[in-house]
Amino acid sequence: MVDDDLWAVIKPLLPPWPERSPGPKPVNDRMCLQGILYVLHQDIAWQLLPPELGFGSGQTCWRRLDRWQQAGVFEQLHRILLAKLNAAGELDWSRACVDGPYPREKGGAATGPSPVDRRKTGSKHHLICDGRGTPLHVITTAANVNDITQTLALVDGLPPVAGRPGRPQRRPDALLGDKAYDSKAVRQELRRRKIMPVISRKGAPNIKGLGKLRYVVEQTFALLHQFKRLAVRWERRLDLHDALVSLACGLICWRRLSRQRARSAVQSYAGQL
Repeated sequence: MVDDDLWAVIKPLLPPWPERSPGPKPVNDRMCLQGILYVLHQDIAWQLLPPELGFGSGQTCWRRLDRWQQAGVFEQLHRILLAKLNAAGELDWSRACVDGPYPREKGGAATGPSPVDRRKTGSKHHLICDGRGTPLHVITTAANVNDITQTLALVDGLPPVAGRPGRPQRRPDALLGDKAYDSKAVRQELRRRKIMPVISRKGAPNIKGLGKLRYVVEQTFALLHQFKRLAVRWERRLDLHDALVSLACGLICWRRLSRQRARSAVQSYAGQL
């Protein structure tokens, strides 16, 4: 369910309905959002969304998801929560990690032969996170797209993150990657962007200690795919799948922000004793 504090952040981002719109009164935005979250968590078909829970029909929630994605609601939410985390000092810009795990089946646009089963098509998530595992940007491609081709797209796709004095943060100090990201051209482009590439070279031993720093990206993928609707791609429309990915990233950021606030409250209370 959508708690009051999160709803207070989301509500101003939603496009208003026309005062005089034809047809019956639309379902409440908050209830539609809860229906979308129900599908995101439970991975049920839209038409199977229980109407008795008050979310409206699955088609209603699906159309509301489409409308909000076109308005850029979920990307704005993700950016706002990143700024709040940055203001609280919860983002680690000293390094960023990239990875792209095994693909998921099903799909529509941005699908291709699965490397693990050529008879099927699938999609693949490419993720960049900060040094603490907070998701910064996700790209969905066909399953047969090499990780290295998305390295610069992930870096350049980082949103400007405000929250601190000065210009919004857009670049980490270093980028950590495994041998799948080894490329002389990529290293040169990263250095041109003033980012230090920390990437193991093919045919050489792995950089000592790199795995201990990169484990956060695997952890973030695990958190992302706990949302069952993302573990297997069912949305044939790429924009709607990306909407759910952005929403999931925002929810992960919200959980971390809530934990930070809880720690601050406990420390403040302890200081008063």
